[in-house]
Amino acid sequence: MNPEPLSLFPFSERSRRLQAEVRRFVDEKIVPAEAEFQAHAADTATRWTIPPLLESLKAEAKAAGLWNVFLPPHAHAAQSDAAHGAGLSNLDYAPIAEAMGRSIYAPEVFNCSAPDTGNMEVLLQFATPQQQAPWLPRLLAGEIRSAFAMTEPEVASSDATNIALPIVRDGEEFVIRGRKWWTTGAGDPRCAVLIVMGVTDPDAAPHRRQSMVLVPMDTPGVRVLRPLTVFGYDDAPHGHVEIEFDDVRVPVANLLGVSGSGFEIAQARLGPGRIHHCMRSIGLAQRALEAMVERARTRHAFGRPLGGHGMAQEAIALSRCEIEQARLLTLHAAAALDAYGNKGAKDLIGMIKIVAPRMACAVIDRAMQLHGAGGLSQDHFLAQAYAGARSLRLADGPDEVHIASLARSMLKG
Repeated sequence: MNPEPLSLFPFSERSRRLQAEVRRFVDEKIVPAEAEFQAHAADTATRWTIPPLLESLKAEAKAAGLWNVFLPPHAHAAQSDAAHGAGLSNLDYAPIAEAMGRSIYAPEVFNCSAPDTGNMEVLLQFATPQQQAPWLPRLLAGEIRSAFAMTEPEVASSDATNIALPIVRDGEEFVIRGRKWWTTGAGDPRCAVLIVMGVTDPDAAPHRRQSMVLVPMDTPGVRVLRPLTVFGYDDAPHGHVEIEFDDVRVPVANLLGVSGSGFEIAQARLGPGRIHHCMRSIGLAQRALEAMVERARTRHAFGRPLGGHGMAQEAIALSRCEIEQARLLTLHAAAALDAYGNKGAKDLIGMIKIVAPRMACAVIDRAMQLHGAGGLSQDHFLAQAYAGARSLRLADGPDEVHIASLARSMLKG
């Protein structure tokens, strides 16, 4: 049903092997475990705790060598053992990310979930050995989680020059006051450190005002105010939370890079991350299409299977076309990122960020329609899948920002 685009994108043998192994692990071990994960989250006594089965699956994935495979070659070369990643290119990793996208639980099982992936890459590229030591080894081992605090409730954060959280130097400390929200992962009891973006140089040029600093979650004054929901889903125990920083003090030594380099670090972080997000959304849409096809074959209405009705046939055919289009475009972007870097692949990365989440929303919506009222319920994965796909149209920049940026680039010629 889904042949690989071999002639256009010749994946390495290592990538092909990992694609097959990850897909098998997801379908045979993680998808069947989803009901247990959901039951764990439905129990108020355990909702914000970690399901024991999740840790068991992580140990199994690590033992199988399916661990940290998102890490790029330069990161792999800097590490001493295979547990630090497969050293794959963005193109080689992309179809593996698609396989992980089939279940919302899968990326964590392989220690390849956002925001940890981006945070680990930031620590590898921009942190000093002293900054890495408390956090990076434990993140790579899957022992702790992390979060990335950028978006703010009081400003339009789609224009990142609006980011206003003050990070004020006081001697050898930074003092942080204000709020962040949609800080994904900060509700997790294992979340040990935040990467916080705020204003350190208010009088500098707009793109040189912000910096990033490391803030341990147990720092006095760091308070999780509330979990935020997406269409009622709070994604416990990971969560998307609003955080208050009440006179939080951290050493100046916690500054990542140099003062004013926040935008540079953010762009380095977001390029590969957008590839990962889009390929995972393609994997989720592919699973929705497979569910749609199975439903159309087995459910009968008005004297015949749903698949015998033209509207169902159209939904299936259009979904197949749209998934394939998004997959090829995203693989093209991944290959361009490998060849030309973030700057050279900027337009293609913007294109996939426009196309892939919209495609996923459309495909999952059709699948819900074919599943009838049940498709809206907890009896199927589709409603939660739609919530995740819809949120991706805002995460890492809303559609409108990517559309405007792409158009400006084209108009410049």
